[in-house]
Amino acid sequence: MSGRLAGKLAVVTGAASGIGEACARLFVGEGAYVVMTDLNQLDGERIADELGSLARFIIQDVSDPDSWQQLAENLRIHNQGLDVLVNNAGILLPGDIEQTSLDTWHRLMRVNADSAFLGSKMAVQLMKDRGCGSIINISSIAALAARDDYLAYGASKGAVAALTRSVAVHCRKRKYRIRCNSVHPDGVMTAMTRNSYPQGVEPAAFTIDSDPMNRACLPEDVAHAVLYLASDESRAVNGIELRVDSGQFVMSI
Repeated sequence: MSGRLAGKLAVVTGAASGIGEACARLFVGEGAYVVMTDLNQLDGERIADELGSLARFIIQDVSDPDSWQQLAENLRIHNQGLDVLVNNAGILLPGDIEQTSLDTWHRLMRVNADSAFLGSKMAVQLMKDRGCGSIINISSIAALAARDDYLAYGASKGAVAALTRSVAVHCRKRKYRIRCNSVHPDGVMTAMTRNSYPQGVEPAAFTIDSDPMNRACLPEDVAHAVLYLASDESRAVNGIELRVDSGQFVMSI
Protein backbone atom coordinates (compact mmCIF):
# COMPACT_ATOMS: atom_id res chain seq x y z
CA MET A 1 0.00 0.00 0.00
CA SER A 2 1.06 3.60 -0.58
CA GLY A 3 0.05 5.23 2.71
CA ARG A 4 -2.59 7.45 1.15
CA LEU A 5 -4.25 7.94 4.56
CA ALA A 6 -1.14 7.86 6.73
CA GLY A 7 -1.67 9.68 10.01
CA LYS A 8 -5.41 10.17 9.54
CA LEU A 9 -8.13 9.13 11.99
CA ALA A 10 -11.21 7.69 10.32
CA VAL A 11 -14.56 6.58 11.70
CA VAL A 12 -16.44 3.99 9.63
CA THR A 13 -19.98 3.04 10.62
CA GLY A 14 -21.50 -0.30 9.75
CA ALA A 15 -17.95 -1.66 9.68
CA ALA A 16 -18.68 -5.24 10.74
CA SER A 17 -19.58 -6.36 7.22
CA GLY A 18 -20.00 -5.38 3.59
CA ILE A 19 -18.87 -1.97 2.37
CA GLY A 20 -17.96 -0.78 5.86
CA GLU A 21 -15.68 -3.74 6.48
CA ALA A 22 -14.05 -3.27 3.07
CA CYS A 23 -13.44 0.42 3.84
CA ALA A 24 -11.96 -0.35 7.26
CA ARG A 25 -9.57 -2.94 5.81
CA LEU A 26 -8.51 -0.67 2.95
CA PHE A 27 -8.07 2.36 5.20
CA VAL A 28 -5.87 0.48 7.66
CA GLY A 29 -3.83 -0.80 4.73
CA GLU A 30 -3.32 2.82 3.66
CA GLY A 31 -2.06 3.86 7.09
CA ALA A 32 -5.19 5.27 8.76
CA TYR A 33 -6.21 4.63 12.36
CA VAL A 34 -9.79 3.40 12.04
CA VAL A 35 -12.55 3.47 14.63
CA MET A 36 -15.07 0.88 13.49
CA THR A 37 -18.65 1.07 14.72
CA ASP A 38 -21.58 -1.32 14.37
CA LEU A 39 -24.29 -3.07 16.37
CA ASN A 40 -22.70 -6.39 15.41
CA GLN A 41 -20.18 -6.57 18.23
CA LEU A 42 -18.98 -10.11 17.56
CA ASP A 43 -17.89 -9.55 13.96
CA GLY A 44 -16.78 -5.98 14.61
CA GLU A 45 -14.37 -7.00 17.35
CA ARG A 46 -13.13 -9.95 15.30
CA ILE A 47 -12.29 -7.74 12.32
CA ALA A 48 -10.66 -5.09 14.52
CA ASP A 49 -8.49 -7.79 16.10
CA GLU A 50 -7.48 -9.00 12.65
CA LEU A 51 -6.50 -5.47 11.62
CA GLY A 52 -4.29 -4.96 14.66
CA SER A 53 -3.22 -1.79 16.43
CA LEU A 54 -4.57 0.57 13.77
CA ALA A 55 -8.19 -0.47 14.37
CA ARG A 56 -10.58 -0.21 17.29
CA PHE A 57 -14.21 -1.31 17.52
CA ILE A 58 -17.00 0.56 19.32
CA ILE A 59 -20.57 -0.70 19.48
CA GLN A 60 -22.97 1.95 18.19
CA ASP A 61 -26.60 2.45 17.24
CA VAL A 62 -26.23 5.09 14.52
CA SER A 63 -29.88 6.12 14.78
CA ASP A 64 -29.43 7.15 18.44
CA PRO A 65 -28.22 10.74 19.05
CA ASP A 66 -26.71 9.72 22.38
CA SER A 67 -24.49 7.16 20.67
CA TRP A 68 -22.96 9.88 18.49
CA GLN A 69 -22.38 12.07 21.52
CA GLN A 70 -20.68 9.15 23.27
CA LEU A 71 -18.52 8.52 20.21
CA ALA A 72 -17.45 12.17 20.12
CA GLU A 73 -16.59 12.08 23.82
CA ASN A 74 -14.66 8.85 23.29
CA LEU A 75 -12.54 10.51 20.62
CA ARG A 76 -11.92 13.55 22.82
CA ILE A 77 -10.96 11.40 25.83
CA HIS A 78 -8.34 9.65 23.69
CA ASN A 79 -7.13 13.04 22.36
CA GLN A 80 -8.01 11.97 18.84
CA GLY A 81 -9.25 14.38 16.23
CA LEU A 82 -11.35 13.29 13.27
CA ASP A 83 -10.12 13.45 9.69
CA VAL A 84 -12.57 11.16 7.89
CA LEU A 85 -16.12 10.00 8.58
CA VAL A 86 -17.73 7.31 6.45
CA ASN A 87 -21.47 7.24 7.13
CA ASN A 88 -22.02 3.74 5.80
CA ALA A 89 -24.41 1.97 8.19
CA GLY A 90 -27.78 1.24 6.64
CA ILE A 91 -30.55 -1.25 6.03
CA LEU A 92 -32.39 -2.41 2.91
CA LEU A 93 -36.11 -3.21 3.00
CA PRO A 94 -38.36 -3.70 -0.05
CA GLY A 95 -41.85 -2.35 -0.63
CA ASP A 96 -43.77 -0.14 -3.04
CA ILE A 97 -46.15 2.71 -2.18
CA GLU A 98 -49.01 0.30 -1.49
CA GLN A 99 -47.02 -2.24 0.52
CA THR A 100 -44.80 0.00 2.63
CA SER A 101 -46.05 0.68 6.16
CA LEU A 102 -45.39 3.88 8.06
CA ASP A 103 -43.30 1.89 10.55
CA THR A 104 -41.09 0.61 7.73
CA TRP A 105 -40.77 4.14 6.35
CA HIS A 106 -39.74 5.48 9.75
CA ARG A 107 -37.28 2.65 10.36
CA LEU A 108 -35.48 3.23 7.06
CA MET A 109 -35.37 6.98 7.64
CA ARG A 110 -33.95 6.52 11.14
CA VAL A 111 -31.21 4.10 10.20
CA ASN A 112 -30.28 5.43 6.76
CA ALA A 113 -31.00 9.16 6.85
CA ASP A 114 -31.01 10.19 10.52
CA SER A 115 -27.65 8.48 10.98
CA ALA A 116 -26.08 10.47 8.15
CA PHE A 117 -27.47 13.69 9.67
CA LEU A 118 -26.23 12.88 13.16
CA GLY A 119 -22.84 11.69 11.93
CA SER A 120 -22.30 14.71 9.70
CA LYS A 121 -23.29 17.04 12.55
CA MET A 122 -20.75 15.41 14.87
CA ALA A 123 -18.05 15.42 12.21
CA VAL A 124 -18.40 19.12 11.43
CA GLN A 125 -18.02 19.97 15.11
CA LEU A 126 -14.88 17.86 15.45
CA MET A 127 -13.32 18.81 12.13
CA LYS A 128 -13.89 22.55 11.89
CA ASP A 129 -11.33 23.49 14.55
CA ARG A 130 -8.76 21.31 12.79
CA GLY A 131 -9.38 23.18 9.55
CA CYS A 132 -9.86 20.08 7.42
CA GLY A 133 -11.83 16.88 7.03
CA SER A 134 -13.74 14.62 4.68
CA ILE A 135 -17.28 13.33 5.23
CA ILE A 136 -18.38 10.53 2.93
CA ASN A 137 -22.02 9.49 2.97
CA ILE A 138 -22.92 6.16 1.39
CA SER A 139 -26.12 6.73 -0.57
CA SER A 140 -27.38 4.59 -3.46
CA ILE A 141 -28.21 4.69 -7.13
CA ALA A 142 -31.78 4.37 -5.85
CA ALA A 143 -31.49 8.01 -4.74
CA LEU A 144 -31.04 9.07 -8.37
CA ALA A 145 -33.13 6.59 -10.37
CA ALA A 146 -36.64 5.50 -9.43
CA ARG A 147 -37.25 2.03 -7.95
CA ASP A 148 -40.93 1.39 -7.33
CA ASP A 149 -40.14 -1.75 -5.30
CA TYR A 150 -37.80 0.01 -2.83
CA LEU A 151 -39.80 3.15 -2.14
CA ALA A 152 -38.72 4.00 1.41
CA TYR A 153 -35.14 2.86 0.86
CA GLY A 154 -34.78 5.13 -2.18
CA ALA A 155 -36.35 8.04 -0.31
CA SER A 156 -33.99 7.58 2.63
CA LYS A 157 -30.97 7.50 0.34
CA GLY A 158 -32.30 10.54 -1.53
CA ALA A 159 -32.34 12.36 1.79
CA VAL A 160 -28.69 11.37 2.29
CA ALA A 161 -27.77 12.85 -1.09
CA ALA A 162 -29.57 16.13 -0.40
CA LEU A 163 -28.03 16.33 3.08
CA THR A 164 -24.58 15.85 1.57
CA ARG A 165 -24.96 18.79 -0.80
CA SER A 166 -26.19 21.06 1.98
CA VAL A 167 -23.30 20.13 4.29
CA ALA A 168 -20.81 20.74 1.47
CA VAL A 169 -22.22 24.22 0.81
CA HIS A 170 -22.38 25.07 4.53
CA CYS A 171 -18.75 24.14 5.15
CA ARG A 172 -17.47 25.89 2.02
CA LYS A 173 -19.29 29.14 2.85
CA ARG A 174 -17.74 29.10 6.32
CA LYS A 175 -14.29 28.23 4.96
CA TYR A 176 -14.01 25.15 7.18
CA ARG A 177 -12.13 23.13 4.52
CA ILE A 178 -14.43 20.22 5.28
CA ARG A 179 -15.54 18.32 2.21
CA CYS A 180 -18.75 16.29 2.05
CA ASN A 181 -19.47 13.88 -0.80
CA SER A 182 -21.86 11.00 -1.40
CA VAL A 183 -21.17 7.63 -3.01
CA HIS A 184 -23.93 5.91 -4.96
CA PRO A 185 -23.46 2.19 -5.54
CA ASP A 186 -25.90 0.07 -7.49
CA GLY A 187 -25.93 -3.62 -6.63
CA VAL A 188 -23.17 -4.58 -4.20
CA MET A 189 -22.66 -8.24 -3.34
CA THR A 190 -23.03 -8.15 0.45
CA ALA A 191 -24.89 -10.15 3.06
CA MET A 192 -27.52 -7.38 3.21
CA THR A 193 -28.33 -7.57 -0.51
CA ARG A 194 -27.96 -11.32 -1.00
CA ASN A 195 -31.69 -12.01 -0.56
CA SER A 196 -32.53 -9.66 -3.43
CA TYR A 197 -30.84 -12.06 -5.88
CA PRO A 198 -32.37 -15.34 -7.09
CA GLN A 199 -31.70 -18.26 -4.77
CA GLY A 200 -29.68 -21.26 -5.89
CA VAL A 201 -27.46 -19.31 -8.27
CA GLU A 202 -23.78 -18.66 -7.61
CA PRO A 203 -23.47 -14.98 -6.53
CA ALA A 204 -20.51 -14.41 -8.86
CA ALA A 205 -22.88 -14.90 -11.79
CA PHE A 206 -24.45 -11.50 -11.03
CA THR A 207 -21.22 -9.49 -10.87
CA ILE A 208 -19.52 -7.39 -13.52
CA ASP A 209 -16.67 -9.93 -13.46
CA SER A 210 -19.05 -12.41 -15.06
CA ASP A 211 -20.68 -9.98 -17.50
CA PRO A 212 -20.07 -6.20 -17.90
CA MET A 213 -23.84 -5.77 -18.34
CA ASN A 214 -24.41 -7.07 -14.80
CA ARG A 215 -25.05 -4.51 -12.07
CA ALA A 216 -23.43 -6.11 -9.03
CA CYS A 217 -19.94 -5.23 -7.88
CA LEU A 218 -17.94 -6.17 -4.79
CA PRO A 219 -17.66 -4.14 -1.56
CA GLU A 220 -14.01 -3.51 -2.40
CA ASP A 221 -15.04 -1.68 -5.58
CA VAL A 222 -17.01 0.82 -3.50
CA ALA A 223 -14.28 1.04 -0.86
CA HIS A 224 -11.72 2.19 -3.42
CA ALA A 225 -14.03 5.04 -4.45
CA VAL A 226 -14.46 5.97 -0.79
CA LEU A 227 -10.68 5.87 -0.31
CA TYR A 228 -10.23 8.46 -3.05
CA LEU A 229 -12.72 10.83 -1.37
CA ALA A 230 -11.07 10.25 2.01
CA SER A 231 -7.59 11.04 0.72
CA ASP A 232 -6.00 14.40 0.01
CA GLU A 233 -6.04 13.50 -3.68
CA SER A 234 -9.66 14.65 -3.76
CA ARG A 235 -9.06 17.93 -1.92
CA ALA A 236 -10.87 19.91 -4.67
CA VAL A 237 -13.81 17.48 -4.83
CA ASN A 238 -16.80 18.64 -2.80
CA GLY A 239 -20.54 18.04 -2.93
CA ILE A 240 -20.45 15.40 -5.66
CA GLU A 241 -22.52 12.27 -6.19
CA LEU A 242 -20.00 9.59 -7.15
CA ARG A 243 -21.75 6.70 -8.87
CA VAL A 244 -20.31 3.20 -8.57
CA ASP A 245 -22.83 1.46 -10.79
CA SER A 246 -21.05 0.19 -13.93
CA GLY A 247 -22.98 2.71 -16.03
CA GLN A 248 -26.44 1.51 -14.97
CA PHE A 249 -27.75 5.01 -14.27
CA VAL A 250 -26.83 6.51 -17.64
CA MET A 251 -28.44 3.54 -19.41
CA SER A 252 -31.69 4.14 -17.53
CA ILE A 253 -32.05 7.80 -18.53
